[in-house]
Amino acid sequence: MSAPFRIAAVQTAPVFLRREATIENACERIAAAGSEGARLVVLPEAFVPTYPLWVWHVPAGESKTLRALYADLLEESVTVPGPATERLGEAARAAGAAVAIGVNERNVEASGTSLYNTLLLFDDRGQLRARHRKLVPTGGERLVHAPGDGSTLGVHDLGFARVSGLVCWENYMPLARYALYAWGAEVHVAPTWDRGEPWLSTLRHIAKEGRVYVVGSCCAVRREDVPDVHGLEKWLPQSAWLNPGDSAIVDPDGKLLAGPAHEQETILYAEVDPRTVRGTRGQLDVAGHYARPDVFELRVRRRPRPLVEVVADDDEPPVVS
Repeated sequence: MSAPFRIAAVQTAPVFLRREATIENACERIAAAGSEGARLVVLPEAFVPTYPLWVWHVPAGESKTLRALYADLLEESVTVPGPATERLGEAARAAGAAVAIGVNERNVEASGTSLYNTLLLFDDRGQLRARHRKLVPTGGERLVHAPGDGSTLGVHDLGFARVSGLVCWENYMPLARYALYAWGAEVHVAPTWDRGEPWLSTLRHIAKEGRVYVVGSCCAVRREDVPDVHGLEKWLPQSAWLNPGDSAIVDPDGKLLAGPAHEQETILYAEVDPRTVRGTRGQLDVAGHYARPDVFELRVRRRPRPLVEVVADDDEPPVVS
């Protein structure tokens, strides 16, 4: 059985719309968490180069502003794999810690000009183990992000634990959660932009329901962290904090182990024991003895759904590039 280990939830602000500077910030936080003995480090949703917070403030009809912001976001977003993932992998390897981090990902397999809200998972050797694209962008996010498909849904054995992840309100998809429980998740990461109640109750419910440790990592963003690009400032709230954070770590009984961290940049830590997961499932195992496959059936389609699939016939001329 796996031994106890330490996990970390990073709560910090990205360097707004600047990929390299935000990655450098992430790498510094990964190094700091690794030096404190963390085996798994979790960073927020769409952290690189920033969560597109303007989708909740700029009216949909303000096309000039929205197009300019999207162009900036696209230019600074991440190609997977690419230099950004190499740098993050190096940071994970140097820290000796697995890393989960949210990025805006370009759809380089097709047009290269659409974006996914993507969760990357690196193991402690720096290898990119998973790329999960958020299945359903929420509300205003649909102006920025394309939906992912089932091919990226999974649970990943990192040696010290089996780790799953869903992005923000994906965690409100009961069937997605159930699939991860059934595949043996022990630690569930939930990078997010959400905060406060009822989000904190959601983290606790997932932990109690799935008998998993849950790591909620959110950005803590002050108004002063967001420069006035393309006239954005006039649309933002006047409050000092655009997002207070409220990152937290929860145990399999739904009890808070760390946080919520409110209106501060920090790293939360908690000790995790996989035996606790197994022990609590003696009472409740929703994908085991508490399931009723004779009554309920779940089918998960994990076949990739590419935007472009080339089928060449023998008499087709070759594509010249």
